[in-house]
Amino acid sequence: MSRLNPVVRALRIGAVALPLACAGLPAQAQSSSDLIKEIQALKSRLEQLEKQVSEQKTQIEAQQAAPKVDPVEFNRIALKTEAMEDASTDSGFKGLKVSGFIDPTYIYNRNTNSGSFVFLNNFDARDANSNYTYDNSYFGMAGLDFQKELDDGTAFRLTLVPHKSTSSGFNLGSIVHEASASIPLGNDLSLLAGAIPDWSGYEAFLPIDNKFITHNLLFDFAAPTYYTGAGLQYAVGKWTAKALVANFNSARNPSNTKSPVFTYRVDREISEFTGFGFAGQHGRVNGQGLNMFEVDGFYTRGDLDLKGQIGAGEWQHNAFNGRQAQWWGASLFASYQLTPAWEGLARFDYLNNRRNGGGTIGALPASGCDVPLDADGTCTGNATVIADGRNGFGPGMTFDSTTGVWAASNGDKGANRWAASFGLGYLFSDNVRFKLEYRYDRANLPVFIDTRDGSYGKDNHLLGLSSVISF
Repeated sequence: MSRLNPVVRALRIGAVALPLACAGLPAQAQSSSDLIKEIQALKSRLEQLEKQVSEQKTQIEAQQAAPKVDPVEFNRIALKTEAMEDASTDSGFKGLKVSGFIDPTYIYNRNTNSGSFVFLNNFDARDANSNYTYDNSYFGMAGLDFQKELDDGTAFRLTLVPHKSTSSGFNLGSIVHEASASIPLGNDLSLLAGAIPDWSGYEAFLPIDNKFITHNLLFDFAAPTYYTGAGLQYAVGKWTAKALVANFNSARNPSNTKSPVFTYRVDREISEFTGFGFAGQHGRVNGQGLNMFEVDGFYTRGDLDLKGQIGAGEWQHNAFNGRQAQWWGASLFASYQLTPAWEGLARFDYLNNRRNGGGTIGALPASGCDVPLDADGTCTGNATVIADGRNGFGPGMTFDSTTGVWAASNGDKGANRWAASFGLGYLFSDNVRFKLEYRYDRANLPVFIDTRDGSYGKDNHLLGLSSVISF
């Protein structure tokens, strides 16, 4: 600052001396008004110079106060950062996303006379409570999800779910829920391959993606579970289409089976609030022709969330009476955000399953034997068809007072099913959500078994509580 002060002093002296020197000049050389103007111009220029000096002083002080950067330390930090980035890439962590969840659940079922915590039990049918049923569906789970995108755009996903993965009910002991890859081929086209969960309907498999605890009737009993195969995906604008040629609910088909199933899904986003999609499966499963098709859609605006689905299917020689199984149904879901934390839920399902005694892709006939089984466990006597008393499908049952047993009243007429669920969701934190659900299931025929006395009725009640903790 000291080197700037002489300039300021010189300017100030000049500003004072100039008018004094000019005062002695003849009047005709310069008028007083002209002198005043020159003095004012000099003062203005002086003020500008003083402002520049002040700004330079501020800059100098700021430079003096700024911390000094040690070039050696800076280079050390830069090298360390680059080494960390290289190590992350070499270890496979670049582009990797890891997430997980647990879903401890409590289920009360009136007809089974049970109230139990449900967590990490099975789908392997080792006992009555390990079958896949609507009160033992995709809840009470734990899972880890690994997703990675490579530099060339290839996306890889591995989801591990012990005991209740999509494959565990068919490939016993498998914990693989999904193992898939998407490889870009260019022009909005990708190659899909691996084990992929079914994509039908509006509901998802994992509890972190669903607001209710249980699933709708179409999800549980009128849809596939997973595919193992390969296909293509095409995405352009608001349209996405994908198709696979794959095994149906199988990691590997058995001998004498060569026909894969063709499955597809198409989605269209109408706006940020609405969209629809449809999916289908066509081919031979267990040697019999299968055809299924469904349409679903959503509307989300503000606090309101609506979803719906309709679907139908047929499967040769898999009805309860051994003929063609046929079904159609619908599901409607609604939720409303009551407060930032509380959400009200409702869902209504209907499944028409009257034809040939009933039967769907998920509700299979169970045969009884009215004579003792042979030594090898087979029945050479007369087989009688009984209802699926846990899920409420199949022909209506009546009590025969002469034999003292329940039997199908008409093996050619199956029960139609509907269900109504009401619930609350509470968002405790970003990573914790609590669920409460009351569900009422009913059929038009007595197909629900009461395990307390072995009788059959037309309805059942279920109450569920769940906590989903995720990261």
